[in-house]
Amino acid sequence: MNKWLKRSVIAIVAVVALGAAALALGSYLGDRKAQRHVEVSVAAVEVPADAASLERGRYLFSSRGCAECHGANGGGREFINDGKSMVVKSPNISNGPGSVVVNYSAVDWVRTIRHGVKPNGRPVFIMPSEDYNRLTDADVGALIAYAKQLPRANGSGLQAKVPALVKTLYAAGVIQDAAEKIDHRLPSAAPVPASVSREHGAYVANMCIGCHGEHLSGGKVPGGPPDWPPAANLTPGEGSAMPRYANAEQFVAMLRSGKRPDGSVIDKAMPFESLGALNDVDAQALYLHLKSLPAVKAGNR
Repeated sequence: MNKWLKRSVIAIVAVVALGAAALALGSYLGDRKAQRHVEVSVAAVEVPADAASLERGRYLFSSRGCAECHGANGGGREFINDGKSMVVKSPNISNGPGSVVVNYSAVDWVRTIRHGVKPNGRPVFIMPSEDYNRLTDADVGALIAYAKQLPRANGSGLQAKVPALVKTLYAAGVIQDAAEKIDHRLPSAAPVPASVSREHGAYVANMCIGCHGEHLSGGKVPGGPPDWPPAANLTPGEGSAMPRYANAEQFVAMLRSGKRPDGSVIDKAMPFESLGALNDVDAQALYLHLKSLPAVKAGNR
Protein backbone atom coordinates (compact mmCIF):
# COMPACT_ATOMS: atom_id res chain seq x y z
CA MET A 1 0.00 0.00 0.00
CA ASN A 2 1.54 3.33 -1.02
CA LYS A 3 1.98 6.12 1.49
CA TRP A 4 -0.81 8.31 -0.01
CA LEU A 5 -3.38 5.52 0.16
CA LYS A 6 -2.30 4.52 3.64
CA ARG A 7 -2.61 8.08 4.91
CA SER A 8 -6.03 8.42 3.27
CA VAL A 9 -7.31 5.28 4.98
CA ILE A 10 -5.98 6.48 8.33
CA ALA A 11 -7.64 9.87 7.82
CA ILE A 12 -10.99 8.27 6.93
CA VAL A 13 -10.85 5.94 9.94
CA ALA A 14 -10.01 8.89 12.18
CA VAL A 15 -12.92 10.96 10.84
CA VAL A 16 -15.34 8.06 11.31
CA ALA A 17 -14.07 7.47 14.83
CA LEU A 18 -14.39 11.16 15.69
CA GLY A 19 -17.90 11.24 14.23
CA ALA A 20 -18.95 8.19 16.24
CA ALA A 21 -17.48 9.70 19.40
CA ALA A 22 -19.26 13.01 18.76
CA LEU A 23 -22.58 11.23 18.27
CA ALA A 24 -22.03 9.18 21.42
CA LEU A 25 -21.32 12.35 23.39
CA GLY A 26 -24.25 14.16 21.78
CA SER A 27 -26.57 11.26 22.58
CA TYR A 28 -25.46 11.34 26.22
CA LEU A 29 -25.94 15.11 26.44
CA GLY A 30 -29.36 14.81 24.80
CA ASP A 31 -30.45 12.24 27.37
CA ARG A 32 -29.12 14.44 30.15
CA LYS A 33 -30.97 17.47 28.80
CA ALA A 34 -34.21 15.48 28.80
CA GLN A 35 -33.69 14.87 32.52
CA ARG A 36 -33.27 18.55 33.42
CA HIS A 37 -35.64 20.27 35.86
CA VAL A 38 -37.87 22.99 34.43
CA GLU A 39 -39.33 25.37 37.00
CA VAL A 40 -42.67 26.88 35.97
CA SER A 41 -45.38 28.72 37.84
CA VAL A 42 -48.66 26.94 37.16
CA ALA A 43 -52.03 28.60 37.59
CA ALA A 44 -54.91 26.28 38.45
CA VAL A 45 -58.01 26.14 36.23
CA GLU A 46 -61.52 25.03 37.04
CA VAL A 47 -62.25 21.48 35.87
CA PRO A 48 -65.98 21.38 35.07
CA ALA A 49 -68.32 18.41 35.15
CA ASP A 50 -71.32 19.61 33.11
CA ALA A 51 -72.32 17.92 29.88
CA ALA A 52 -71.58 20.93 27.67
CA SER A 53 -68.02 21.23 28.97
CA LEU A 54 -67.40 17.51 28.55
CA GLU A 55 -68.62 17.75 24.95
CA ARG A 56 -66.30 20.70 24.39
CA GLY A 57 -63.46 18.63 25.85
CA ARG A 58 -64.32 15.72 23.56
CA TYR A 59 -64.22 18.04 20.55
CA LEU A 60 -60.86 19.50 21.55
CA PHE A 61 -59.42 16.03 22.23
CA SER A 62 -60.46 14.93 18.74
CA SER A 63 -59.59 18.07 16.79
CA ARG A 64 -56.44 19.39 18.48
CA GLY A 65 -54.22 16.34 18.11
CA CYS A 66 -54.75 14.50 21.41
CA ALA A 67 -56.49 11.52 19.80
CA GLU A 68 -54.09 11.62 16.87
CA CYS A 69 -51.15 10.91 19.19
CA HIS A 70 -52.69 9.10 22.16
CA GLY A 71 -55.51 7.30 20.33
CA ALA A 72 -59.23 7.93 20.64
CA ASN A 73 -59.30 5.96 23.90
CA GLY A 74 -56.19 7.68 25.29
CA GLY A 75 -54.38 4.37 25.66
CA GLY A 76 -51.41 5.42 23.53
CA ARG A 77 -50.42 4.58 19.99
CA GLU A 78 -47.37 4.48 17.74
CA PHE A 79 -47.42 7.81 15.91
CA ILE A 80 -43.88 7.97 14.56
CA ASN A 81 -42.16 5.10 12.77
CA ASP A 82 -39.81 5.98 9.95
CA GLY A 83 -39.12 2.31 9.29
CA LYS A 84 -35.47 2.83 10.20
CA SER A 85 -34.25 4.25 13.46
CA MET A 86 -37.00 6.40 14.97
CA VAL A 87 -40.08 4.95 16.66
CA VAL A 88 -42.30 6.74 19.18
CA LYS A 89 -45.33 5.32 20.97
CA SER A 90 -47.27 7.76 23.12
CA PRO A 91 -48.10 7.06 26.77
CA ASN A 92 -51.42 5.89 28.15
CA ILE A 93 -53.40 8.90 29.47
CA SER A 94 -56.58 6.98 30.31
CA ASN A 95 -57.24 5.60 33.79
CA GLY A 96 -56.34 2.07 32.74
CA PRO A 97 -53.31 -0.15 33.50
CA GLY A 98 -50.02 1.50 32.59
CA SER A 99 -51.45 5.02 32.75
CA VAL A 100 -49.00 7.86 33.38
CA VAL A 101 -51.69 10.25 34.64
CA VAL A 102 -53.46 8.14 37.23
CA ASN A 103 -52.07 10.26 40.08
CA TYR A 104 -52.28 13.62 38.27
CA SER A 105 -53.86 16.53 40.10
CA ALA A 106 -55.62 19.25 38.12
CA VAL A 107 -52.48 21.40 38.35
CA ASP A 108 -50.37 18.50 37.02
CA TRP A 109 -52.61 18.33 33.96
CA VAL A 110 -52.25 22.08 33.39
CA ARG A 111 -48.46 21.91 33.79
CA THR A 112 -48.24 19.14 31.21
CA ILE A 113 -50.76 20.48 28.68
CA ARG A 114 -49.96 24.17 28.83
CA HIS A 115 -46.25 24.15 29.74
CA GLY A 116 -44.89 20.84 28.44
CA VAL A 117 -43.53 19.90 31.85
CA LYS A 118 -44.23 16.72 33.84
CA PRO A 119 -45.23 16.81 37.52
CA ASN A 120 -41.62 15.91 38.43
CA GLY A 121 -40.36 19.01 36.60
CA ARG A 122 -38.86 17.23 33.61
CA PRO A 123 -39.82 18.29 30.06
CA VAL A 124 -42.41 16.26 28.19
CA PHE A 125 -40.89 14.50 25.19
CA ILE A 126 -42.23 15.57 21.74
CA MET A 127 -45.70 16.72 22.94
CA PRO A 128 -46.43 20.04 21.18
CA SER A 129 -47.51 22.00 24.24
CA GLU A 130 -46.69 25.21 22.35
CA ASP A 131 -49.92 24.49 20.44
CA TYR A 132 -51.89 24.26 23.68
CA ASN A 133 -50.22 27.00 25.68
CA ARG A 134 -52.65 29.60 24.33
CA LEU A 135 -55.81 27.63 25.03
CA THR A 136 -58.18 29.54 27.28
CA ASP A 137 -58.63 28.41 30.87
CA ALA A 138 -62.11 27.18 29.99
CA ASP A 139 -60.80 25.03 27.14
CA VAL A 140 -57.94 23.63 29.22
CA GLY A 141 -60.45 22.77 31.95
CA ALA A 142 -62.82 21.13 29.47
CA LEU A 143 -59.97 19.11 27.94
CA ILE A 144 -58.86 17.90 31.37
CA ALA A 145 -62.43 17.02 32.33
CA TYR A 146 -62.86 14.89 29.22
CA ALA A 147 -59.48 13.16 29.57
CA LYS A 148 -60.16 12.31 33.22
CA GLN A 149 -63.33 10.42 32.31
CA LEU A 150 -61.89 8.39 29.44
CA PRO A 151 -62.68 4.68 29.82
CA ARG A 152 -59.91 2.45 31.14
CA ALA A 153 -57.50 1.34 28.42
CA ASN A 154 -54.40 -0.81 28.57
CA GLY A 155 -51.14 0.92 27.76
CA SER A 156 -47.78 1.99 29.08
CA GLY A 157 -45.54 4.98 29.49
CA LEU A 158 -43.72 6.61 26.61
CA GLN A 159 -41.80 4.20 24.40
CA ALA A 160 -39.26 5.91 22.18
CA LYS A 161 -36.35 4.87 19.99
CA VAL A 162 -34.52 8.02 18.97
CA PRO A 163 -31.41 8.15 16.74
CA ALA A 164 -28.18 9.49 18.22
CA LEU A 165 -28.15 12.30 15.64
CA VAL A 166 -31.57 13.54 16.80
CA LYS A 167 -30.42 13.46 20.42
CA THR A 168 -27.28 15.37 19.44
CA LEU A 169 -29.29 18.04 17.65
CA TYR A 170 -31.55 18.23 20.71
CA ALA A 171 -28.56 18.66 23.00
CA ALA A 172 -27.25 21.45 20.75
CA GLY A 173 -30.59 23.29 20.77
CA VAL A 174 -31.24 22.78 17.07
CA ILE A 175 -34.24 20.70 18.08
CA GLN A 176 -36.14 22.04 21.07
CA ASP A 177 -38.79 20.56 23.31
CA ALA A 178 -41.98 22.51 23.96
CA ALA A 179 -40.80 23.68 27.38
CA GLU A 180 -37.95 25.55 25.65
CA LYS A 181 -40.20 27.20 23.08
CA ILE A 182 -42.95 28.43 25.39
CA ASP A 183 -42.94 31.79 27.14
CA HIS A 184 -44.17 30.47 30.48
CA ARG A 185 -44.80 34.01 31.75
CA LEU A 186 -47.66 34.68 29.33
CA PRO A 187 -51.06 35.17 30.96
CA SER A 188 -53.92 32.90 30.01
CA ALA A 189 -55.47 33.63 26.63
CA ALA A 190 -58.60 35.77 26.64
CA PRO A 191 -61.74 34.01 25.37
CA VAL A 192 -62.79 34.82 21.80
CA PRO A 193 -66.39 34.18 20.68
CA ALA A 194 -66.56 31.20 18.34
CA SER A 195 -67.51 32.62 14.95
CA VAL A 196 -66.31 32.71 11.38
CA SER A 197 -63.95 35.59 12.06
CA ARG A 198 -60.25 36.33 11.79
CA GLU A 199 -60.02 36.74 15.56
CA HIS A 200 -61.40 33.27 16.22
CA GLY A 201 -59.30 31.90 13.36
CA ALA A 202 -56.17 33.19 15.08
CA TYR A 203 -57.19 31.21 18.17
CA VAL A 204 -57.71 28.05 16.14
CA ALA A 205 -54.38 28.57 14.35
CA ASN A 206 -52.50 27.97 17.58
CA MET A 207 -52.86 24.26 16.79
CA CYS A 208 -50.61 24.75 13.73
CA ILE A 209 -47.58 26.24 15.50
CA GLY A 210 -45.79 22.99 16.32
CA CYS A 211 -45.31 22.04 12.66
CA HIS A 212 -45.64 25.32 10.76
CA GLY A 213 -43.78 27.54 13.24
CA GLU A 214 -44.67 30.62 15.26
CA HIS A 215 -45.07 32.70 12.09
CA LEU A 216 -46.80 29.85 10.22
CA SER A 217 -44.33 30.09 7.34
CA GLY A 218 -43.39 26.42 7.54
CA GLY A 219 -40.10 24.74 6.79
CA LYS A 220 -38.48 21.55 8.02
CA VAL A 221 -40.29 20.30 11.12
CA PRO A 222 -37.72 20.24 13.96
CA GLY A 223 -37.41 16.75 15.41
CA GLY A 224 -39.65 15.16 12.80
CA PRO A 225 -38.60 11.97 10.99
CA PRO A 226 -36.12 12.63 8.15
CA ASP A 227 -38.66 11.61 5.51
CA TRP A 228 -41.21 14.23 6.59
CA PRO A 229 -41.53 16.98 3.96
CA PRO A 230 -41.16 20.64 4.99
CA ALA A 231 -44.31 22.13 6.47
CA ALA A 232 -46.09 24.43 4.02
CA ASN A 233 -45.96 28.21 4.19
CA LEU A 234 -49.43 29.24 5.38
CA THR A 235 -48.76 32.96 5.00
CA PRO A 236 -49.16 34.77 1.65
CA GLY A 237 -45.37 35.02 1.32
CA GLU A 238 -42.99 33.39 -1.16
CA GLY A 239 -43.69 29.68 -1.53
CA SER A 240 -47.15 29.97 0.04
CA ALA A 241 -49.57 27.06 -0.21
CA MET A 242 -52.61 29.31 0.22
CA PRO A 243 -53.06 30.41 -3.45
CA ARG A 244 -54.21 26.85 -4.11
CA TYR A 245 -57.40 27.61 -2.19
CA ALA A 246 -59.56 30.21 -3.89
CA ASN A 247 -62.18 30.15 -1.14
CA ALA A 248 -62.95 28.72 2.27
CA GLU A 249 -64.92 25.83 0.77
CA GLN A 250 -61.85 24.51 -1.06
CA PHE A 251 -59.72 24.91 2.06
CA VAL A 252 -62.22 23.09 4.28
CA ALA A 253 -62.55 20.32 1.68
CA MET A 254 -58.77 19.84 1.88
CA LEU A 255 -58.92 19.51 5.67
CA ARG A 256 -61.64 16.87 5.32
CA SER A 257 -60.12 14.86 2.48
CA GLY A 258 -56.35 15.34 2.67
CA LYS A 259 -56.38 16.34 -1.01
CA ARG A 260 -55.66 19.62 -2.77
CA PRO A 261 -58.22 21.13 -5.16
CA ASP A 262 -56.36 19.53 -8.09
CA GLY A 263 -56.83 16.10 -6.52
CA SER A 264 -53.21 15.58 -5.47
CA VAL A 265 -52.74 13.89 -2.10
CA ILE A 266 -51.03 15.77 0.73
CA ASP A 267 -48.38 13.92 2.72
CA LYS A 268 -49.68 11.94 5.70
CA ALA A 269 -47.39 13.93 7.99
CA MET A 270 -50.28 16.42 8.08
CA PRO A 271 -52.55 15.45 11.01
CA PHE A 272 -55.71 14.96 8.95
CA GLU A 273 -57.33 12.82 11.64
CA SER A 274 -57.45 15.98 13.76
CA LEU A 275 -57.95 18.51 10.97
CA GLY A 276 -60.88 16.52 9.61
CA ALA A 277 -62.56 16.76 13.01
CA LEU A 278 -62.59 20.58 12.98
CA ASN A 279 -66.12 21.92 12.81
CA ASP A 280 -67.13 24.30 10.02
CA VAL A 281 -66.87 27.40 12.18
CA ASP A 282 -63.30 26.64 13.27
CA ALA A 283 -62.19 25.55 9.79
CA GLN A 284 -63.64 28.58 7.99
CA ALA A 285 -62.32 30.98 10.64
CA LEU A 286 -58.87 29.41 10.27
CA TYR A 287 -58.99 30.11 6.52
CA LEU A 288 -59.88 33.78 7.11
CA HIS A 289 -57.00 34.17 9.55
CA LEU A 290 -54.43 32.55 7.26
CA LYS A 291 -55.51 34.74 4.34
CA SER A 292 -55.04 37.84 6.51
CA LEU A 293 -51.50 37.04 7.68
CA PRO A 294 -48.56 39.25 6.69
CA ALA A 295 -46.34 37.68 4.04
CA VAL A 296 -43.36 35.70 5.34
CA LYS A 297 -40.91 33.82 3.15
CA ALA A 298 -41.30 30.05 3.31
CA GLY A 299 -39.14 28.32 5.88
CA ASN A 300 -38.79 31.21 8.33
CA ARG A 301 -40.96 29.29 10.79
